[in-house]
Amino acid sequence: MTYRIGAFVVDTREGKIAQVIGVAGSRVTLRRPGGGLEWEAPFASLRLATREDREAAGLWPAGSRPVYGCAECPQLKDAYNEAVAGGDPVTTGEALVVLRRHWRTVHMGGA
Repeated sequence: MTYRIGAFVVDTREGKIAQVIGVAGSRVTLRRPGGGLEWEAPFASLRLATREDREAAGLWPAGSRPVYGCAECPQLKDAYNEAVAGGDPVTTGEALVVLRRHWRTVHMGGA
């Protein structure tokens, strides 16, 4: 099994949801959604995150739900969708980080 860069997975060793940021041989490099320290995990310890996993972790765009009345949400969602359509994993990852950072800081009151 291989995972594409940007995919959300669960590291079953600790039950942590993570995003794939690299693949080398039989190991996958992961990072918590929105940033943080990176770590490696073997393929065998990962499973693809379900929609429920992603929503429970507060990730967006699991259902791509912009907040009604927010002027930035539609723009960020459009930028993310354009990056996905462009096929560049770096641009897609950057757009996803910006989108999530907005969601957490503006709509969840986090940092």
